[in-house]
Amino acid sequence: MEEKIRLQKFLAEAGVASRRKAEELIAEGKVYVNGRVARIGDKVDPKKDSVTLSGKKIKRETQNVYYMLYKPRGYVTTMSDEKDRKCVAELMQNVSKRVYPIGRLDRDSEGLLLFTNDGDFANALMHPSRHIQKVYRVSVRPAITESQITVLTSSLMIDGRKTMPAEVRVLSRDTDKSTLEIVLYEGRNRQIRRLCDEAGLETLRLKRVSIGQLSLGKLKPSEYRELTSAEVAALKRESGSY
Repeated sequence: MEEKIRLQKFLAEAGVASRRKAEELIAEGKVYVNGRVARIGDKVDPKKDSVTLSGKKIKRETQNVYYMLYKPRGYVTTMSDEKDRKCVAELMQNVSKRVYPIGRLDRDSEGLLLFTNDGDFANALMHPSRHIQKVYRVSVRPAITESQITVLTSSLMIDGRKTMPAEVRVLSRDTDKSTLEIVLYEGRNRQIRRLCDEAGLETLRLKRVSIGQLSLGKLKPSEYRELTSAEVAALKRESGSY
């Protein structure tokens, strides 16, 4: 007999959202278990209990899938948006399974974004203790100085906690702008843009080109593809989700 599991774990395994987002949905009163409003901490029996989200019955997925998308600028990283903005769900409509994004890229940023219905994998990949390398190509204005590079490689307070220092390499430097490669080991909210603001730099373009060993490759904006088994295995090793 299958033991009961936490409701947010069930929702994550059903491909509804990450565990963190699932907790938000529960707190907002959008999730029901056997006809009653669910609460944080509830557990369910996946075989017996009826779970609904906004009136739609949720079933746990039996097959995990993994995708990468080149998110273009102008899209928010969510599967629905109450402000009626363009969201990444519109770009993943032909995927047969219900998937959700792992982490996020802000609306004005672009590049590599992962999707899955594997809640444990998503949770491990996003966990701050994993320190998985994420590489960004960033265009800034004006031309960067050595003192500004020092600011970019310094820790920053975000939500009351210091960030891990970023690594910065200057790829090109013109009279009025520079192109940088910035490596982060955390996924803190708008960290690169905040660092650039702190350094007195205007962020012209921000593109994530890789996560761990996985790179954007030849994907074009709005294109997506399924990850190979080798790519999934590599990310699982890096995130410790095996």
